[in-house]
Amino acid sequence: MPQIDDKLAPIYDEVIRRNAGEAEFHQAVREVLESLGRVVAKHPQYLDNALIERICEPERQIIFRIPWTDDQNQVHINRGFRVQFNSAMGPYKGGLRFHPSVNVGIIKFLGFEQTFKNALTGLPIGGGKGGSDFDPKGRSDAEIMRFCQSFMTELYRHLGEYTDVPAGDIGVGAREIGYLFGQYKRLTNRYEAGVLTGKGLFYGGSLARREATGYGNTYFTRAMLRTDGSDFEGKTVVVSGSGNVAVYTIEKVQEFGGKVIACSDSSGYIVDEGGIDLDLVKQIKEVRRGRISDYVRLKGEGNGAWFVKAADGSIWDVACDVAMPSATQNELTGKDAKKLIKNGVVAVGEGANMPCTPEAIRAFQQAGVKFGPGKAANAGGVATSALEMQQNASRDRWSFEKTEARLADIMQDIHDSCYTTAEEFGAPGDYVAGANIAGFVRVAEPMLAFGVI
Repeated sequence: MPQIDDKLAPIYDEVIRRNAGEAEFHQAVREVLESLGRVVAKHPQYLDNALIERICEPERQIIFRIPWTDDQNQVHINRGFRVQFNSAMGPYKGGLRFHPSVNVGIIKFLGFEQTFKNALTGLPIGGGKGGSDFDPKGRSDAEIMRFCQSFMTELYRHLGEYTDVPAGDIGVGAREIGYLFGQYKRLTNRYEAGVLTGKGLFYGGSLARREATGYGNTYFTRAMLRTDGSDFEGKTVVVSGSGNVAVYTIEKVQEFGGKVIACSDSSGYIVDEGGIDLDLVKQIKEVRRGRISDYVRLKGEGNGAWFVKAADGSIWDVACDVAMPSATQNELTGKDAKKLIKNGVVAVGEGANMPCTPEAIRAFQQAGVKFGPGKAANAGGVATSALEMQQNASRDRWSFEKTEARLADIMQDIHDSCYTTAEEFGAPGDYVAGANIAGFVRVAEPMLAFGVI
């Protein structure tokens, strides 16, 4: 296991002590601190004034009650969170997640990751994250509207286009953003379009927003492949998940000549030896809101497609050249990584936040597999959110082509920054170290300039 530098070990111990039971947050902090020994050896000023301790401590943590009524007039109570992690680079920026698994530890890990991810984009946005343990699955539109209105009735006082700008995450799509924005507008008596991103196109949203994370991960992974003169052309690819990130990863990989042969949801995964029929996946997930198992039934038996239940195996059992985990945290384990390596994987691009466990990352790196960490590879979503903020601020709207071109440039810049930073600090080809160090330096410099705040 990589070691934390002796100068940084007490900082990590203190994080563990003060944030007991928050395993995901501990994991995210450790992964960054393991890279920073090289930095503090070269730039000891970063240890001054408890700079690293401050980076590991959120500026503000908000936890609140959300009462709402269902269609049977039954009252429910959920818990809401907003962790405003770091504003050194700009207003807090990060998604809202509605999912039963949400707790303060997960929100803090996401906000911590978001701080570095946002810094890597080079755009003026800080890091934050929020959400609730509410589960929108199976709820009517009216129930979701009432929940969102109750949620925003507390949260609105902490938001603003120059303060904190949430977006959507798991469980928060265009429908939820619409209800949240409507309530914010009602409570503040302001049409402050830049306060939320991921909005509908007809009230200030940006083209290419829902495509951005998947497209961005594909651009980043392609840039990694190109360092050895390779590309997606002719390669088999496995993409976990079947939400926006996975769907648009598949779309862009197919455009670049790759063949995606598997994707998944919480019920299990499908394999299609002829290549995933993306239109069919979109029909199932975006129109029918069905399960991925429907793919086999709708395509018809005997067409080279089959479904495997989650209890019967992992999508990472499927042999591929490129793996792109795009579902959720810690979904790809050390055991999965060894299976992928045995089957000949050459590159892994994280489309989700921290989908690979530390053991998996170590296995990939030791095997010489190109590995793009989430804080770099999946930064396309928040980058395009920042582009939406730009459009809102200028009362403008860009074409899809212009927005995607900006996204492609940003992802190439992120790749190049991670690649050159890793070389500069004596870890050539280590995108994890490159991303952590480059993101850290970009946040640390303004923090030093601002003094002890």
